[in-house]
Amino acid sequence: MTVSAPSHHHVPAAFKTCNNCETQWESMPAFLQDPSIQLVGYMPTFDELTEGLFLFNHCCGTTLACNVDQFVHLYEGPIYQTNYRGGDGCPGHCLHKTDLAPCPQRCSCAFVRETLGIIKQWPKYRRY
Repeated sequence: MTVSAPSHHHVPAAFKTCNNCETQWESMPAFLQDPSIQLVGYMPTFDELTEGLFLFNHCCGTTLACNVDQFVHLYEGPIYQTNYRGGDGCPGHCLHKTDLAPCPQRCSCAFVRETLGIIKQWPKYRRY
C-alpha cells in the first residue's frame, strides 16, 4: 500500500492578526487603511533600528506591535549614519513612546520618524 503525503497548498500568511479578536489584515496597506487601527507609539531598539516596534491600537482594545522593518520600504529619503540620541540638539522624540513627531536632526533614527509620519498620514478606508 502506498501512502501519499497530504497536499499542503501554501496560503500566504496574513500581514497581521489581532491576538485578541483574531481580526486579520491580508496586507500592510489593508492594515494601515483600516479605520479601526490607530498608530499610538514607537519603541526603538537603538542597536538595530528596523527591529524597533510601532504600536497600534485596535478598536477591540488590544495594542498591536509591528516591527519597523515591515514599513521601512515606505520611506524613500536619506538614511543617516550618526546617532544623536541624548546628545546636544537631540529633541528626544525617540525616548518617549507616544511622541510621534518627526526629528529635525540628521540622525540615524530620523528615517524611522519619517516613516511614522507616512503611517500617520495614510488614508483610512471609510465604510459608508
